[in-house]
Amino acid sequence: MLPPFPLAAVVAADELKLALCLAAIDPAIGGVLIEGPRGMAKSTLARGVADLLDGGRFVTLPLGASEERIVGSLDLDAALGQGRAQFSPGILANAHGGVLYVDEVNLLPDHLVDLLLDVAASGVNVVERDGLSHSHPARFVLIGTMNPEEGELRPQLLDRFGLKVELGGAPEPRARAEIVRRRLAFDAEPQAFLARWQGEQQALRQRCQQARQRLPAIALDDAALDAIAERCFAAAVDGLRADLVWLRGARAHAAWRGAERIGAEDIAALEPFVLAHRRRQPGEAPDASQATQPPAAAPEQAPAQGQGQWGELPAQPMPMGAPHALPGWPKKP
Repeated sequence: MLPPFPLAAVVAADELKLALCLAAIDPAIGGVLIEGPRGMAKSTLARGVADLLDGGRFVTLPLGASEERIVGSLDLDAALGQGRAQFSPGILANAHGGVLYVDEVNLLPDHLVDLLLDVAASGVNVVERDGLSHSHPARFVLIGTMNPEEGELRPQLLDRFGLKVELGGAPEPRARAEIVRRRLAFDAEPQAFLARWQGEQQALRQRCQQARQRLPAIALDDAALDAIAERCFAAAVDGLRADLVWLRGARAHAAWRGAERIGAEDIAALEPFVLAHRRRQPGEAPDASQATQPPAAAPEQAPAQGQGQWGELPAQPMPMGAPHALPGWPKKP
């Protein structure tokens, strides 16, 4: 099996590499969504993140995966015979401690995207079936990719991704040539290529590891929160998720650069990643979901003579009983 292309050897894409490293430092940020056209090495970068983690595990979620295959299943027959639930782990359990990569996440059913984001944020997967319940840790770095030409994610789901990076146009000719040159060298002699980049990759891995160790000691202080709240208000974002993600991301960035507290540069570095999918444009409705709601009904008026109200039915008595179901990245100083 071909080893993953080292993240340190990726040409350019500095903003995306920074966002991925921050998610590797603190998976509670909530994952990274990469938006861009085909052929922009999105999967190569995602695989490179796994090498920065202690487990180094990389799990891909197939597009046609069922909910049971994702969360796992409970064997009811074993529960009846043995008196305990027998759990068969799914994709989320296998991704624990590593990277869960979802290519073309915008093509997944909404409820599965919602499920993935729930677990990515909480770090725990809970499986319930017929009164039985099982939970297990599922802390991983969630990386989703999407090509906007193939459809969009609903705003409610976009907001739940911690960070978003938009890949721009094609790289400059010199960068393009270097990308192809390194790819050919890797494909021809993978081990020799890895040996050539071993020092840079090890330095990157060590920097992430030290940042993870430093992270708990960095306070989520009020001064940083106040500055972030002002910027979120100015950007007219909906809800408070942006504030929380921004604060956590700024703390991870402070740990990344070796600082002891969150500074103004940490807050500024996270702004494009946090607001890329949350900033409300002038004239945009406060919540995009409201645009799909029917208009509010006009005040009820008495029907004109000889006219009835469409769809009106007389009240029916209900029996009493059981209730009814309701229908560059920064250089280290």
